[in-house]
Amino acid sequence: PRKGDDDERTRTNGGCATLVRPPVGIPRPRQRVLGFSVNALRDRALAEDCVQETFLRAWRARDSFDPAKGGERTWLFAIARNVIADALRARERLPRVSASGPPTGAGEPAAETPDPLTGLGLTEALARLPDEQREAIVAIHLTGYSYAEFSARCGVPVATLRTRVFYGLRAIRGHLDEPGGARA
Repeated sequence: PRKGDDDERTRTNGGCATLVRPPVGIPRPRQRVLGFSVNALRDRALAEDCVQETFLRAWRARDSFDPAKGGERTWLFAIARNVIADALRARERLPRVSASGPPTGAGEPAAETPDPLTGLGLTEALARLPDEQREAIVAIHLTGYSYAEFSARCGVPVATLRTRVFYGLRAIRGHLDEPGGARA
């Protein structure tokens, strides 16, 4: 036997090594897809259902995975994005109950409701960034830290943080503008 044959994670089945036998505990791909789903749906129970459906669809379509087109993570997140979009559309078909009057129908979306696919695209774009860029963008633009505060907190020079944020935001804009992105 070759080195690594004992490790079931190194085996591939249609190119999906991480889907064959996950590591002990909650597998990392599941954690990431769950986080992506919870962030998009704001409903943990529905997000867990979407994660289950994502891995079921991935398992059924494992023969269609082509490593030349992209990595496993990209393929899995594309499936997750489709499942989440399906769940959001299904949720929109349900009548909404409001305290001020009768339930509103599915044909009457709330005026203040943002497009959920834009949020999905942004979440997906953030997930694609390297950890350093994502952490800097989240800290500076979402959490509200100043560059100086975050620099003191993480021990990275301010100039380096500005560079990480610049390139990270540029990558996010590129992802949102590409075909199939949220702004395309």
